[in-house]
Amino acid sequence: MKKKLKLLIYIIGILNSTTLLKAAPSNLHAAEEVSILETSSVFLVQQDSIFKKKYNAVLKLYEKEKFIKALNKALVLFDAEKRTANGNNLFSVSVLIADIYDKTNNHKRALKYYKQSLTILNNSTNTFPESKDANFFSESLAKIYLRLGSTFQKKFQKDSAKFYYKKVEQIPSLNKEVKRYKAIIFSNLTGIYEMDSLYDTAIEYAKKSININKDINNKIGQAKATNNLGNIYLVLDNFKTAKKNYLEGIELIKNDNSQNAVREKANLYYNLAWAMRNLKDYKAYDFQEMSYEIEDGLRDKNIRSMVEKISMEYDVEGIKREEESKREKDQITFWLYVAISFAIILSLLYWVNFYKLKQKNLSLKLSQTQLIQNQNIEKIKSESQARILNATIDGKETERKEIAETLHDNVSALLSSANLHLMATKSNFKGKVPAEIEKTQQIITEASTKIRDLSHTLVSSVLLKFGLNYAVKDLANKYSNSQLNIEADITGLRRYHQNFEIKVYNIIQEFLNNILKHSKARNAMIIMYEENNKICFEISDDGVGFDQTKISTKDGLGINQIDARIQIMKGYLGIDSSSNNGTKIKVKLPIIEKETINHESPIL
Repeated sequence: MKKKLKLLIYIIGILNSTTLLKAAPSNLHAAEEVSILETSSVFLVQQDSIFKKKYNAVLKLYEKEKFIKALNKALVLFDAEKRTANGNNLFSVSVLIADIYDKTNNHKRALKYYKQSLTILNNSTNTFPESKDANFFSESLAKIYLRLGSTFQKKFQKDSAKFYYKKVEQIPSLNKEVKRYKAIIFSNLTGIYEMDSLYDTAIEYAKKSININKDINNKIGQAKATNNLGNIYLVLDNFKTAKKNYLEGIELIKNDNSQNAVREKANLYYNLAWAMRNLKDYKAYDFQEMSYEIEDGLRDKNIRSMVEKISMEYDVEGIKREEESKREKDQITFWLYVAISFAIILSLLYWVNFYKLKQKNLSLKLSQTQLIQNQNIEKIKSESQARILNATIDGKETERKEIAETLHDNVSALLSSANLHLMATKSNFKGKVPAEIEKTQQIITEASTKIRDLSHTLVSSVLLKFGLNYAVKDLANKYSNSQLNIEADITGLRRYHQNFEIKVYNIIQEFLNNILKHSKARNAMIIMYEENNKICFEISDDGVGFDQTKISTKDGLGINQIDARIQIMKGYLGIDSSSNNGTKIKVKLPIIEKETINHESPIL
C-alpha cells in the first residue's frame, strides 16, 4: 500500500508543481513549491530594438497564457534569428519556445528546444560576448539543466531527471541564484529517492536543501524543505521526528503573510495534525481546522482576484461594444423591420393551413397527452417512494445522532458525577471502605465504557471530530480482518456540512456491509476525492460479483435503497459487476458546504 501511495504522490507532485516532487503520503499536504522556471525574460536580451519589441510581444502573450498565439509568433521570430546568426537572441527565443511547450504539456518538443538552448549556450563564447561572464554562464547553465531535469521528471523518466539534476549539483556555487537552483534540485531529488524507498539518501538531500535555503536566507524554501523532511519521517512511522520538523517549518514562516508563506503554513498545519493524531494527541483536530481556515482564505482571495480581472476585461470590451453599437444601430433597426414584415407574411400563410391540419392532429395529441400523463404518474410514484425511503433514513440518522449525543453528553456526565461522589464518600471512612462502594464504582465505570461504546456505534465519533478523511480510513481499518483486507486511498477532502458527511459515511458503510456479507472477497479498495464540487468515490472488490439484471430480486444487497438515497441527493451511481469478476461501484454526490458562523452582533 505504501508503494501505491508513493506513486500517487509522485504523480500529484509533478502535476501541481513545475519541478518539485512532493514527498508525502497521499493523505497529507506536501510542500507546494512556487514555479522556479522563470520565463525567458530572465535571460539577457540583446539591446536590439526591433528584436526586443518582437520578443516582448511574445512574452506578454505567454504571461497572459495565450500560448497558441505566443508559439506562432515565437517560431517565426526563431526562424528570423537563425538567419542573422545572433546567438544571444536565438538563445532567448529558443528557451521561450521550450517554456511554451512545457506549459502546454508537450514535453517532447519542450525537451527538443531546451537541448537546443543548451547547445547554443555551450557555444556561447563564439556567439555572444556576454557569456564570458562566469556568473551569467553558470546561472544560465543551471537554469537549463533544471528545466531539462524537471521535464524528464514530468515524463516519469527518473534516471534522466537525476542525470541533469546532478549536473546542477556540480556547477560551482558562484552566487545566490546558483545556490537557489541547487536547493530546488535537492528537494526534487529528495522526492525521487523517497519514491525509490532510498530513505537515507532522501533525508540527506532534504537536509542539503534546508542548509542552502538557510544560507541564502530563503525561509519559505527552508520551510518547504523541512516539510518534505517531515513527510519522509512520516512514511517511516517516526511520528515524533515528523512532528518536530513540522513545528520547525511553522516557526520559520509564522510572521510571513505572503501568499506562498500562508499556503505553506496551511500544508504544515495539516501534516502536523496527521502526525499528532498518530501520536494519539487529539489537539491534532485544532491544527487541522487551522489548515482548513487558511486554505479557505486563500481560495476566497484567488476568487476575488479572478473576479476583478474579469471585471476589468469586461469594462474594456464594454467600451468597444458601445462604440460598435452606435455604428450598427441603424442597420439592426432596418433588418428588424424586414424580419417583422417577413414574419407577418409567414404567419398569415401558416394560419391558412393551420385550421385544415388541426382536426387531423387533435386525436394524435390526445393519445400523446394520455401517454405523457401515464409516464408522469409512474415518475411521481417512483419519486414518492424514494422520498419516503429517504425521509425514513434521515429520521433514523437524526434519531441515532440525538441518542448518541444524549448518552455521551448527559448520561456519561451523570455517571462521572456519581463516581466522583463515591470517591468523596470513600475519603470520609476512617478505616476500611465497604466492599459495596468499591463494587458500585466498578459498575459505574463499566456502565460508562459501554455507554461510550454505544454512542460511538450509533454515530462515528471520528466522523464528527475529524470528518470523512479520517472516518472512512477508520471504517476500513475496523472492517478489515483475516479474511478481508480493505484499503483506503483518500485525497483532497475537507470538512463539509455535518449531515452531508453522515449521509456519505452511511452510504460507504452500507456498501462495505454488502462486501462483508455477499462478496466473498479477499481484498477491497476505497478511492475517494473531491472533483468539480462533488464528492467522488469508487469501491471495488475481487469477490464473486453478481448478475446486475437480478438486483431487484436480491433484497439483501440493499442496492435499490442506496440508489434511491443517491437520487434524492442528486448524485450518480454506477455499478460494474458480473459473476466471478468482482464488483466496482462509482458514486458522485454534489457537495453541501458546512454552515458558516454568523459573526454579526446580536440585536439588544
